[in-house]
Amino acid sequence: MNIKTLSMTIAAGSLLATGAMADYTGMSYEGVDNGDGTWTARIFVNFDAATDELDAVYGDADNLLSISSTGGFYQNAFGGNTSADINPALYAAFPSLVNDSWVTIGLEDQVGNNMLNIGIDWSGFEAGGDISTDNGTWFATPDDAQVLAGADLRVMMGQFTMFGTDSSISGLINIQGKVGDFETFQETGIAFDYSMAVPAPGALALLGLAGVAGRRRRK
Repeated sequence: MNIKTLSMTIAAGSLLATGAMADYTGMSYEGVDNGDGTWTARIFVNFDAATDELDAVYGDADNLLSISSTGGFYQNAFGGNTSADINPALYAAFPSLVNDSWVTIGLEDQVGNNMLNIGIDWSGFEAGGDISTDNGTWFATPDDAQVLAGADLRVMMGQFTMFGTDSSISGLINIQGKVGDFETFQETGIAFDYSMAVPAPGALALLGLAGVAGRRRRK
């Protein structure tokens, strides 16, 4: 599947929708206080089978994608907009790179990472601001192992570090993937709003499920 084909598939989803049930179960996040006035959220899309997939996170003309923080996003000079830009060999020399903000499909660095993106203007995010698109996506193909929910029954879609432990991150996203017998599904208008709630610096905790407000579209 090439980039153009994926884009056309996303845009045509509503025309090919059916009523089959999907195994997408919601969103969750892990938050950690970095002890320096910032905190990091890793955000996941949850499923109920190891073979379920998150193939794309997208925005289109009917379904805006937006992610923002009340405190702005930390961006490391040696990082990038996506996990495919993160070189783990630099961690030892630049330990703060570990807290860079990026989006992903499943993986936290460039090792074995086949994720691509099209149509997204990253300039605001690079400067610590929002991600917003009505015609863009980051994705991996169903042939890439990183799309699978696996034993954890979840696929990471981004890591975001915010300034101020009283700050929050919120967004509205749309996703495409495969569930069950490799049936393609879409979920649109998924809203989330997370804040720091970890009692001590460095204490990593699963902080619960996000509320989901969306319309389901499957094909």
